[in-house]
Amino acid sequence: MVTKIKLGEIEAEVTFKAIKNVHLSVHPPLGRVRIAAPTRMTLDTVRVFAISKLGWIKRQQRKLAAQERETSRDYVDRESHYVWGKRMLLTVVEKDQPPSVTVRVNKMTLSVRPGADRGQRQEILERWYREQVRSEVPKLIDRWERHLGVKVERFFVQRMKTRWGSCNPATASIRLNTDLAKKPIECLEYIVVHEMMHLLEPTHNARFIALMDRYMPQWQERRQRLSRLPVKHEDWEY
Repeated sequence: MVTKIKLGEIEAEVTFKAIKNVHLSVHPPLGRVRIAAPTRMTLDTVRVFAISKLGWIKRQQRKLAAQERETSRDYVDRESHYVWGKRMLLTVVEKDQPPSVTVRVNKMTLSVRPGADRGQRQEILERWYREQVRSEVPKLIDRWERHLGVKVERFFVQRMKTRWGSCNPATASIRLNTDLAKKPIECLEYIVVHEMMHLLEPTHNARFIALMDRYMPQWQERRQRLSRLPVKHEDWEY
């Protein structure tokens, strides 16, 4: 059950769960505030916690409001798409053979069946992006498992609307956003390390930050770069 609380002009959604710590998040595109709180906490305690974080909430909302968004894609000739941070011009070719995507220098060729509509073209390209992330992640996990002394049991790549990645420490699994294939490779590495770090520290507390500083000193620069890049156009639903 979701309970809504007012924090001045800001409304927050509160959900009580069987968790140890309270989790506060601000979601795109409009800065929706969500709080997951342990069942032992009272609503008044959650409200006091949220009020103490109002400055942070407002900063996150301002960042989301200012972040550039990609225009909606139609998957037609001469349209711009991105691969690992590089701009590509799309060429669509209709062939009576299995669909494919090829990239050469700054050109992307999308081969589709005759009559393929926008939705089918989008699905083919998103599947290709997902495979690009899947092909890069094992190398990053292997490298950082040795650095961090942790073990990732499983990883998943999927379309995610509100976050770049997530981690489930209980199952030692991580999830990554398909759209990371559009961003510079160092942004993917930052997200992989961020999620793997949660195997050492589940929350974003001072210890987590200290661990990130120790193992990836440039992590904040990478995070800032990722936050400055345009994010995917979405017709957001909640």
